[in-house]
Amino acid sequence: MKKFGKALLALLVLLLLAAALFLYWPLTQRSVPAASNDKPVDVVLVGAGIMSITLATYLQELQPDWNIQVYERLDGVAGESSDGWNNAGTGHSAFAELNYTPELPDGSIETKRAVGIAESFEVSRQFWSHQVKEGRLSQPSDFINPTPHMSFVWGDDNIAYLHKRQQALVKNPLFYGMQYSEDPAQIKQWAPLLMEGRDPKQKVAATWMPLGTDVNFGVITRQLTTGLQRSPNFSLHLNHEVSALRQNADKSWNVTVKDLKAGTESTTHARFVFIGAGGAALKLLQMSGIPESKDYAGFPVGGQFLAFQGQDVTSRHGVKAYGMAETGSPPMSVPHLDARKLDGKPVVLFGPFALYSTKFLKHGSWWDLYSSVNHNNVGPMLEVGKDNLDLVQYLMGQARLNDADRQAELVKYFPNAKPGDWKLVTAGQRVQIIKRDPLKGPVLQFGTEIVTDKDHTLAALLGASPGASTSPPIMLDLMAKAFPDQMKAGWETRLREIVPSYGRKLNDSAALVNEIRTLTSQTLHLPYLEVPVDANAASPAPAAVPAAAKEKRNANEELQAL
Repeated sequence: MKKFGKALLALLVLLLLAAALFLYWPLTQRSVPAASNDKPVDVVLVGAGIMSITLATYLQELQPDWNIQVYERLDGVAGESSDGWNNAGTGHSAFAELNYTPELPDGSIETKRAVGIAESFEVSRQFWSHQVKEGRLSQPSDFINPTPHMSFVWGDDNIAYLHKRQQALVKNPLFYGMQYSEDPAQIKQWAPLLMEGRDPKQKVAATWMPLGTDVNFGVITRQLTTGLQRSPNFSLHLNHEVSALRQNADKSWNVTVKDLKAGTESTTHARFVFIGAGGAALKLLQMSGIPESKDYAGFPVGGQFLAFQGQDVTSRHGVKAYGMAETGSPPMSVPHLDARKLDGKPVVLFGPFALYSTKFLKHGSWWDLYSSVNHNNVGPMLEVGKDNLDLVQYLMGQARLNDADRQAELVKYFPNAKPGDWKLVTAGQRVQIIKRDPLKGPVLQFGTEIVTDKDHTLAALLGASPGASTSPPIMLDLMAKAFPDQMKAGWETRLREIVPSYGRKLNDSAALVNEIRTLTSQTLHLPYLEVPVDANAASPAPAAVPAAAKEKRNANEELQAL
């Protein structure tokens, strides 16, 4: 018995030593090839998704003489979360997403985050509009299409909440035009699939916003990349994975990259590095060794949707209808029935259904989560897990779902749906941020966050939703943090040509909202609704109409209209 006890103790000691070795094993200890370039390139971007390509587009306009290198591990751009099939495609304006407008203890509706997201999306519209005018983006209907946004609920409490939400939001000019109804006939007119086959005794309510959009971020990414490649100062390296990051004494970086086809490694010397690698950004940030990386961990969550491609469904649903998450469910679980345009064809998606995976990327490794754990973040991860048991239980429940369970959820929003009409598709991976907050301690944070080093030579983007929808304003924030001197020296002036509202707030000026939306609606071929400057925004709004065709001023604009 004593021998068994000693053996057990020895095994425990070995396990503890192995755990300590695993947690403290340095990511930056292996040797790498020397840099092949004496003169550093100006910018290295890791990952060829919507974030990196948006940043590259800004930089090429602001500093066309800079040398920009992009490294992507896949064989094409926008292969992860930026791809149209890997995200919800919502032009996130907070028109319909109820988790952005929580009800406060006093019964009022908090609108601050919703207003911020709506304002950010207006910046995105301006950026894309500018790229259309410049010829970097082609026909707008290839990547953005008018798609009304709806919120749809049932039950007395939820109906009361939705009415209060609409009343609170329409006071802001960004939300003017949002309609509310409890009339089944009106809701059926907006979205027939939501109402057909529903129990007529069930009380329902909906809001309808005609200015919503559906966006294909994969198309945007690919078209912007093509535009970038026209410059000799831009290089895209596919099938290349960053394997090491080392900071030099002069604060520049050596970026070691593996050619996944040839199996060889090389190192590029760079003045600035942006890690825009989606779920893989956390591991690369840790690899850099900057002190700021110690405050973060990640929690991966995947998603699945039910996809309808039959014309009998797609021709009768032209909105994005968002519901309310079940009690105890996390914000990411908000169900929605979405009209999409993917691969040039109409599609209707319902979901999401959470898919737990230890991968940080859809095309990642099952070891991603484990390899990101170290002595700096293991404590916060355990504490966040303890404080978010409802999320753990939700994911466990989702893992047990079968097709019958998914069908049962679907008919709550599409009562006449038939099991044979849809197929289950897997979307992209999201890595939610676990952050060490100086006031709250470790927290699970939803949304995105920019991390920069104190030398302004490296930046990374962590997190998820609203993500791609607000990539242009996110990259504006990143440039303000990473390039403060250049911003003051002339970039800000040029940015006002790219984003006319830059430096100004839209949400408190109906006149400015009208000015900016007139501009972007004309260029992007989106409906326009004038906000009365002196009218009560809560009064009924007229129907949105397509923007009047703008007088053509040059050959480029003529081509964009084709």
